Formats: sequence, C-alpha cells, structure tokens
Amino acid sequence: MATTTAKKTAKKTAAKKTAAKKTAAKTTSKRTAAKKTAKKTSARVGGRKPATPAGTEELSEQTRLALYRQVVRLRKFEERAYRLFMDGLVKGTSHLSLGMEAIAAGVAEAMQEGDRTFCTYRGHAHTLARGVPMDGVMAELLGRANGVCAGKGGSMHLTSVEHGVMGSYAIIGAHLPIALGSAWQSQLQDSGEVTVAFFGDGATNIGAFHEALNLAVVWNLPVVFVCENNLWMEYTPISSVTAVEHPAADRAAAYGLERIVIDGNDPEAVHLEAKKAIDKARAGGGPTMFEAMTYRHGGHSRADPGTYRPEEEVAEWLARDPLPTYRKRLLDLGIAESALDEIDQQAQADVDAATEAAKNGPLPDIESAFTDVWADGGSSWRN
Repeated sequence: MATTTAKKTAKKTAAKKTAAKKTAAKTTSKRTAAKKTAKKTSARVGGRKPATPAGTEELSEQTRLALYRQVVRLRKFEERAYRLFMDGLVKGTSHLSLGMEAIAAGVAEAMQEGDRTFCTYRGHAHTLARGVPMDGVMAELLGRANGVCAGKGGSMHLTSVEHGVMGSYAIIGAHLPIALGSAWQSQLQDSGEVTVAFFGDGATNIGAFHEALNLAVVWNLPVVFVCENNLWMEYTPISSVTAVEHPAADRAAAYGLERIVIDGNDPEAVHLEAKKAIDKARAGGGPTMFEAMTYRHGGHSRADPGTYRPEEEVAEWLARDPLPTYRKRLLDLGIAESALDEIDQQAQADVDAATEAAKNGPLPDIESAFTDVWADGGSSWRN
C-alpha cells in the first residue's frame, strides 16, 4: 500500500515538473517574441542607437546654431513651396523634404567649399544647404528666368555648379555612377575635394547602386554615400520588396564597407557621422556609406496625399519631427531662446523676400530654349 502511494506521489511530482518546464518555455518564447518586436520597432523608428546619447557630443554652440539655422531655413522654404504649389504657382510637380531636413543640414555643415553634392529629385534642401541663394531656388520652382537654371530645370533638376551642387536627378539611382566620376576626378587631380551622393531607400534595388559601391571601393574613391531611408519608395514600403531590414547598411559588407545606421532626424548625429566619413575620404581613406532613418511628413509628391501610410506610423514619426525636438534640445543645453527666435525670424524674412523676388521675376524668353543645349551654349555650330 505504501509503495502504491509513493508511486502516485512521484507521478504527481513529475507532472508538476513537466508543467513547470512548459510554463518556463512559454515565458521564454514570449520574451523572445517581445525582443524581436522591440528590435523591429527600434529599426523602424530610428535604426541602431548611437554609441553616445544624442545631445551630449562635444559640438560648439556655433556649430549647433548653424545646424539649427539650416533646419529652420529648409523647413520654412519647403512650407512656402507647398503653399505656392497649392496656389498653382509652382510649375510641374515637386517633392518636398518636410521632416527630412536634418540630413541635408547635418551633411552640408560637414562639407567644405569645393566639395560636390549629387542628390535626387527631392533636392530643394540639399541645394539650399550648400549655400545656393534662396531667391534663385524659389524662382526656379516658379519657372522664372531669374531661377538658378533660368527657369528651365524646375523643382526636380536644381543645379548650381559654383556652389558644388552637381544636379538633382529624376532617374532613380542614375546619379550614383556620375558621382563616382566626380570623385575620380578629385582623386586624379589630388584636389582634396569630396563627393557626397544622396539617394533614397528605393535606389538600393537598382543595379547602378551596387555597381557604384563596388567600383568606389575598388578604386578607393573619395565619395560618401548617404541613404535617406524614409521607409517608403513612392507608394510601396521598402520592407515589402527588400530581403534585408536596412536596404543600404545591411548590404554594405558585400562591398567591404562598414554597416552604419543613424537617426536621420537628429542633426547632430548626422553631422558627426558625415564629418567622420568626409574627413576619412579627404585623407585618402576611401568611401563610406551610412543609412539615415527618417520620414517624409507628406506624400511622395505634392499630387500624393499619402493616405496609404498607417496612421500610427505617421503619428509616431511626426512626434519625432527634427525641428521642434532639436530646438528643445538646444534650450535644454542652455542656449538662449532669444537666439533661436532670432534665427526663426530671419529665416521667415528670407523666405518672404525670396518669394517676392520669384513672383516678380520675368518668364524665360522663347530664345532661351536653344541655349544651354551644348557646352558652348548653343547648337548652331553643329548644323
């Protein structure tokens, strides 16, 4: 009888242990799932966290104010461009950088005179950040003769060689091999100039992207590749058509480059990463690529309301708007609010003046259609 009771007790104890193991396994599984979810959320919101907490890097007040000035100017310009488009004054379409200004600001502040910028059709911010006069850019959007391209380029083809802005390119990824040519020239002439090529997440699935990366490393060219990953390639989420989580950074190793993902909404994080990459290229250290996580506030272009994006995603990123978040950081660091207000007011005055200059600019003469066709300015010698 005692033996039977002992066996029953042992059986119950074994059953309890088995149940405990199953419970522990379920708990572990839940923790693993939670970690995966947290990892995906972190990647979607801002990529890999910086090694140093944002705002604690050793940047001078002068540099911080310069970054803030850039972001404010770019934001106010894009807001005005949107309004002018809705008023029917902007000729053709336009692709705004609202919400993405920190990337253009951070990189431009790390560049020197003589360095060259290649960007996409979403190029207003990159053009202005390199010092191209605001009135010339605004006039170009309005198709006026006093625009930077005499009204013949418009929003999608802004170019100012004298400022190192080597063009905004409408064909996805097509400018990346051209940027290599610029970097190759710098290398051959030993000029010390660096080329920076910006591209969107969608360009990473284009053959020219891979060809450019490969040749840049093979020839050790002074070029920096900056992927502006705003999660959406026009109307399609990049994650739905790409095998890796980070379309640029996760492919870097295939070309012998370091995997770098940064918060593209943090002007200081962008500036520090860009400065490191540009200094390396200038010293003969070869190319670098980094992926800056960001988000456009509106649709792909002004004709696109962007309603296909999840409301929760939009709200999450709007809460990380680079302008108010950076302003708050500067105030927390002890920078006078009056100094920031002065920058805000000056930027608004600049935009107002540029708008008036653009509206009052003349329309291009019909004869101008035959200029800038060839390098000598005309085509008559070929006929």
